[in-house]
Amino acid sequence: MTSTSKRVSAAVLAASAVLVLAPQASAAPVPQPRSVTAETKDAAARAAAAPETLATLSRFFAREGKIAPDAARPRVEGEAIPVSYLSPDFVAGRAGASVARLEFLASKAVSSDGQQAALWTARTEAGWQVVNIATGDDEFRYARLGAAKLPGGTVFREPQIDAWYVAEGSRVLPLDEDAERAVGAGGTSLAAYRARVTRAYGDKLPGSAYAKGGKAGGYEAAAGAPAGPAAAPVAGGVAGVLALGAAGVIVARRSRRRGATA
Repeated sequence: MTSTSKRVSAAVLAASAVLVLAPQASAAPVPQPRSVTAETKDAAARAAAAPETLATLSRFFAREGKIAPDAARPRVEGEAIPVSYLSPDFVAGRAGASVARLEFLASKAVSSDGQQAALWTARTEAGWQVVNIATGDDEFRYARLGAAKLPGGTVFREPQIDAWYVAEGSRVLPLDEDAERAVGAGGTSLAAYRARVTRAYGDKLPGSAYAKGGKAGGYEAAAGAPAGPAAAPVAGGVAGVLALGAAGVIVARRSRRRGATA
């Protein structure tokens, strides 16, 4: 399945929701959860279902005039799921590093007219909070696709090219068209995948001269859209402002390709 769509992301200014290999020096990265337990899932679920979150969701779903805020009646469906991204330690070639690291937990939000969004939750200094709201169901859809394609594997995203994979043992298989372009429709070996990402990002890791140059994630992106296949997922083009509790929230629009492979 292929489609062209826009994804809207509401990023809390108090904590950077741009989860990339090398965050901007001036931005505080979202702390990665150490593990997924029943306790962390419950905490994430409470944050997702909090009254202030639902109020923000009502405005979020109404942002383009598709529905009135008081008619959105958002609800959270299912339990929070772990979401993993390509690990900087793996890119750096550190011994024993897994291909992906846990970045946040995601809860699915649905409006009364069927719109969907992912609530990213993470542990902050103030406890578990929603740190980002993004349109669509990518996190949940690719989790399902990965489980079907490689049961027991680790589903993860390579954010620099917006590609989704599932890995198990020595295999890395693509879950969308961006991943297929990177590793082929049949996937690749873990060793070959490491070699590719090390070539692409090895000199752009946290602490590198490239990252210290102030480029978000070690890459420059034009406002409103990724700069190209090597761009980090930096959201740009501010379209409005919402409020989530005491923190400010930017609503940003970015174009992205989205394709899933069965």
